[in-house]
Amino acid sequence: MYFVDRAVAVIKPKQPFLDWLNQLPDADMVDLTLDSLRSDCTAILLPEFVEPEEAISHLDEIYEQLFKMELASWDEDEALWPADLSLKAFWEWFDVEIHSTVMDSVDADIHNMPANDL
Repeated sequence: MYFVDRAVAVIKPKQPFLDWLNQLPDADMVDLTLDSLRSDCTAILLPEFVEPEEAISHLDEIYEQLFKMELASWDEDEALWPADLSLKAFWEWFDVEIHSTVMDSVDADIHNMPANDL
């Protein structure tokens, strides 16, 4: 195993996100629950930090990109996105778990690819 010089944030949707999903046209998410939505979440690598507040500050700087990425992962039609994509709304729509230690269990190089290329 190898230490990775990053921290990680796990972005976990809250009830407003599920409510938004359920009101989408052609939404067939009857079986989708908040628990299931939160069971496989996006993990974002962050710069290393000394104090957890540093990680939160970094997230506050990139919140709009994260918010849009989470919305687009379910529906790319921006016309259907909520009007309020503010920092306050981000924190109302998502819980974030911050972890300071990241280990790599794979003995191979990590390859970077921009998120919009996925």
